[in-house]
Formats: sequence, C-alpha cells, structure tokens
Amino acid sequence: MKKLILLLAFFSYSFFSYSQALFSYGNNVVSKDEFLKAYNKNKTTATNKEQALRDYLDLYIKFKLKVQAAKELKLDTLPALEADLQNFRSQIEDGYLKDSRQVDLLTDEAYNRSKKDIHTSHFFVAINSKMLPADTMKAYKAIMETYDELKKGKTNYEDILAEIKEELAPVQGNDLGFITVFTLPYEFENIIYSLKPGEVSKPYRSKKGWHIFKNEEQRPAVGKIKVAQILFAVPAAGNNVLRDRAKKLADSVYEAVGSGADFSDMAKKYSDDKITYMNGGLMPEFGVAKYDGGFEKVAFSLKKDGDVSEPFQTEYGYHILKRISLSPIPSNKEDETYMSAVRQEVLNDSRIETAKEKFLKEIKSRTGYKKNSGINETALWKITDSFTLANKKLVVGNLNDKSILFSFNDNNKVTVGDWLQYAKRTKENTQTPNTSSYPELMSSYAAVTATENYRKRLQDFNPDFKYQLKEFKEGNMLFEIMERNVWSKASSDTAGLLRYYDQHKDNYRWGLSADAVLYSCANPTIAKNATEQIQQGRQWKDVMSENPTQIQADSGRYELGQIPVVERTNFTAGLVTAPVTNSGDGTTVFAQIIKLYSADQQRNFEDARGLVINDYQTFLEKKWIEQLKKKYPVKVNEKVFQSLL
Repeated sequence: MKKLILLLAFFSYSFFSYSQALFSYGNNVVSKDEFLKAYNKNKTTATNKEQALRDYLDLYIKFKLKVQAAKELKLDTLPALEADLQNFRSQIEDGYLKDSRQVDLLTDEAYNRSKKDIHTSHFFVAINSKMLPADTMKAYKAIMETYDELKKGKTNYEDILAEIKEELAPVQGNDLGFITVFTLPYEFENIIYSLKPGEVSKPYRSKKGWHIFKNEEQRPAVGKIKVAQILFAVPAAGNNVLRDRAKKLADSVYEAVGSGADFSDMAKKYSDDKITYMNGGLMPEFGVAKYDGGFEKVAFSLKKDGDVSEPFQTEYGYHILKRISLSPIPSNKEDETYMSAVRQEVLNDSRIETAKEKFLKEIKSRTGYKKNSGINETALWKITDSFTLANKKLVVGNLNDKSILFSFNDNNKVTVGDWLQYAKRTKENTQTPNTSSYPELMSSYAAVTATENYRKRLQDFNPDFKYQLKEFKEGNMLFEIMERNVWSKASSDTAGLLRYYDQHKDNYRWGLSADAVLYSCANPTIAKNATEQIQQGRQWKDVMSENPTQIQADSGRYELGQIPVVERTNFTAGLVTAPVTNSGDGTTVFAQIIKLYSADQQRNFEDARGLVINDYQTFLEKKWIEQLKKKYPVKVNEKVFQSLL
C-alpha cells in the first residue's frame, strides 16, 4: 500500500512538473517561471500581450539553442569567460551579504518615524568604571528618584533636580527640543518613539550612565526647509552697546527689505555669516534638531516661500530669515527619491548593526556553523599568547594547532592553527592595531569565517544570486558563440558577402543622397567659425588641419536622412548646412554638400558593404538556428503558454 501511495505521489509530481514546463529543446526543459523571470525583466509596453509573449518566446528559444551549442563546445570553460564570471561574481556578491529584509524593515521604520517630530526632555546621571560602589549606588538612587518625581507629572524640573542633587547626586536635565529620526543614537530613538505625549521612559543604562526621556509633545513632521539668512553677529562676551548696535542695524535692514530692497543684496552687504553671505545668505536645506531650537522655531513658522521673519535673537546675535522652499515628508512610500535617501541613511547609521547581527545568526544557521564544545578556552588563550607573542606553537593537553575549532555543514573545518594565524595578523596590523580581548577577537573570527563560507556558497542559498550568475554566464557564452558562428564569419567571408550581394542587388539602392563633408566641432563657437571659413571658399582639409583637436571631418556619399540638419533644410549643391548642437555634450555638427544624386541608384559592393554584412549575418544566423532546431527539437506546451495570458 505504501509503495502504491509513493508511486502515485511520484507520478503526480512528475505530471505537475511537466505541466509547468513551457518548452523543451532536445532533452532540456525550460519552466514557465524561468521564462517569466526573463520576460518580465526585459518586456516593453505592448498593446497585444499574446503577440508580445509569442515574440519573446521565439527569441528565448533561439537564445537557449545557441547557449546549448556553446555548452557542447565547452565555451564556459574558456579561461577568459571563467575570469569574467568570477569578476562579475565579485562585483555583485556584496549586495547579497546584507539581509535586505531587515534593511527594508529598518527603512520602513525610519520612514514612519520621519513623519513625526517629538519634543523631548532628557535627564542623565553619569557613571564610570572608576566610581566607588557607594557613588554608583547614589547615582542609581538619583535617577530612580528623578523617575518617580516625573511619573507623578511634576514639571518643575529645576527644583526637582536641585533637591536630588543636594540629597544624592547631580542629575542633568536638558530640553532637546524637537527631534526626528536619525537625530539621536538608535538606542535612544527607540525609547523616545515608544513614548506617548507626556509619558516618561523607565531609566535606561548606557555605557556612560543612566538616562530618562520624556515626550513633552509631538506633531506631524515639518519636513526640511531651505532659508536664506542675514546674521548680525554679537560676540559671546559682547556688551549691551554692541548688542543694541546689532539690533538697530537688524531693524533697519528688515525695514529696507520690507520696502522692496533685495534680500540677497542685503545679505551680501550686511550679513556676518562668512559661509553664506556671498551666496545671498542661502543656507543648505535642514530639518529639525540641526540648529538652535529658537532658530528652527522661527524658520519653520514662516508660512510660505518668500516670507521674511522679523529680527530675532540667538546666542550668535540677531537673524533675519527668508523662506526659500519647504520639502514636506511624503505622505506615502511611493516617492522613490525620498525612500532611497532614507535607505542610504539607514545603511550609514548605527542601526544597521542590528540587521547585521540578525543576518549573522541566519548565516550561521544556514551554513551549519558548529563550535567545538570540547575546546578548553583557558588552554586556547595560552596557546594563542605563545604564538602571537613569541611565534611558538604550544600543545596544551590534547589541544594543538590541528584541533578543530568549529565546522560547517559543507564539511569545511576551521582549526586552531587557522585561528592562530588570524589572531597574529590582527594583532600585528600596524595600520589598525586591534586591542580586543581574545574572546572578542574570537567572536569576530567566527563571524568572518561563517560569512566567508556563506559567500562561497551563495548560489546554494540565494536563488536570485544563482539566477544572476547563470544569466551572466549564458550571456557571455552567447556572445562567444555568436562571434564565432555569425559575426566574425560574416565579416571575414568576402566571397560569401559578394555572392549574397549579387543575389540581392535590388536591396542595395541609394535613396536621395549627396557627396558631402560632415564636420564635428567641440562647441557651437568653433562650428560657427568653421562654417564661415568654408562659406568663404576654404578647403575642408585646411580648416580641419588648423584645429585638429577641436574639429573632425569625414567625406563620403550619404543618404540625405543621414545628414544632421535643422528641419526643412533645402539641399542644394554647395550648401553649408546650419550647425546642429548636441544637448548632451555641446558638440556641434554641420555638413558641406558637394553633389546631389537622385534616388534609386544602385549601390556598388563597397558602398553597400556595411548593409550587406548586417543582412548576411541575419542569413547565417537563420540558417544556423534551423540546424540547431533539427539537432535539439523544440516543443512548446501550448496549455502552459495560454496560462501566461
């Protein structure tokens, strides 16, 4: 009975697998999924989907036939192609050594947080390793007392902290103003964005001490703003006379701007901001928590572009601001430019370490990382000391440099000897000397070796990576086989080209054409000078020889449609056409018409050679495909094809 069930299951699976096969060629099968992956990657907009799929299926079948021919010739073993594949692998594999899912989650989290600004208060008690236990306990009691008082809803922070300082230890209290995503370290940001308005966080211990955060208020994010400023600086130690003088000047300039004076001109004349004044006071775009809270408050209070603030004071002096533009936070994640910028900030931020740690756990799981639990660490560190300090190999008990340290599920084993070499190299690195303890260094070594094992086996773990390698490899093989069987063959077979030309002469006739000289100039000015000289009767070779680096010219017979001209040009013998400038690089072209020819004249073989080569290549390729289809018969599963529609 069990055998019957297994047999039925096998036939069901075989039928299902075949039913998903879109086409076969010889003994090879291409699945519906493989075809769709290629089609969706390369498809263009089409009104007739079925026809577009049929056309691409025809191309894909021909592609597979050519690649199969290349495989039979073992072209994938050519040293040049193997080197290309390895180089390509090196270029793309780093992209697969990141957990894209975790990066996506962090990016989404950062985007969601960016939509909210939080006015934050911060309370802090410093702790360090040199403090006496009694002082450490006082610090702990001080932060807990602060927490208790804040939980009661008290807001007289100065009085609270003064009393705690007198009884226990000093607690710092700071108004951080409004913060947003990426403003503070990720560990603090996580705490703050978990709080509701008015809520106080539990004391949090960092390396430097104890922290409490309070969400004073929150608002929809104000986004980023661009302003221009006029600064009337007052030295930190400035007296009232200097301050009054700056205030009077600021008021005077503000009145002038209000009466129509140009803000940019006023900034150039009066602003003390040495970085922006020559640029009309224009500052780089900024968001919250970038500058002084008072400065930002005024900037974001400006309602519309062009609004100018009254003079206001900060610790730097008096400012007048003009709003240039405001960039709000996008309401959804469809803004690719914004989301890309958020993602890049995530990748450059400390929060990416959380993604790396999770990915490392996944790597160790997938690669079957297994630590040898029988290793005596005390003995291992003793052996490590001996090798890194005195370059001597020790044997301690049954532990030596041949002992297995950890292993992976591909039978790859890492020995104590491998670890010793790593530890020695790391400790001796003069550019970045490592002061980590041996346990910390061992943790890094385990991460490095597990990641390297995963890197070497990426194609086993990641289907997309495997597909990219396959796609590149087959593309290289296709290029090589086409070069051998079509492109080079067509170019070098002069007898075949002549024969093909004689058989298809009627295909190679001139349209309306002209003997002409085409000029390409570095820029419009040079082109203008050159056209004037040609119109005055100078020979094209003389014009070009005087300025060979700026002017290039070529003579020949061209169809009129090949000559770059402005619209509605009336071609006549002797015409020097108006210059046409390339918007991309500024190069400018024009033509000198020598002689005109009527249409439908026969091209000789040399004039038609380029066209003949193209057609002969198509002819050879078609003939070759017919041979391949006989060698590898093609069968399309029409039922599966219909399912694509």
